[in-house]
Amino acid sequence: MSTIVEPVLMTAAEFEALPEVEGVDRWLIRGMVREESMTVRNRWHGRLMVRIAFLLELWLEAHPDIGGEVVSGEVGFRLSNDPATVVGADVAYVDAEISAKASLDTTLFDGPPVLAVEILSPSDKVKELDEKIQEYLRNGTKIVWLVNPQFATITVYRADADPEMFNRRETITAEPHLPGFAAAVAKIFE
Repeated sequence: MSTIVEPVLMTAAEFEALPEVEGVDRWLIRGMVREESMTVRNRWHGRLMVRIAFLLELWLEAHPDIGGEVVSGEVGFRLSNDPATVVGADVAYVDAEISAKASLDTTLFDGPPVLAVEILSPSDKVKELDEKIQEYLRNGTKIVWLVNPQFATITVYRADADPEMFNRRETITAEPHLPGFAAAVAKIFE
């Protein structure tokens, strides 16, 4: 007779206490640690992060009544505590409420971003990105953009709609969650 052993789920606090390992990216999905070799980021990846963050920052400055903040550089988000889910985003817009709860020296925002942006890197695996996107949406992120530098496209995911793909000839918006935001996709890929 065999016994089924349930995996032991890690908490967000246990995850945060793990020692840093050079060359390893980690995230926590529903209590299970995911580990892979550090994402290979190249000049193009970095440029896209800057362009997207810049355009979002311009939008936020034009709408000071909305509040919140734009962050980039694998900023961490504790999406859920039970089971624990902790992920990092290349670029994100965080609403005023979640932003206000976070100190400047925090390593994780406690809650989901309104918008999470993931930029495909040469080392990214589709299955892992799909899982991450599902967790964002399951835990309250309103919009996820998956940016593909090779094809100059952005796929937009929402919990309540089918994915939409935008190319260089189109304008991307984030209505109704980022009111008034619009950017020519060609501008992002300049």
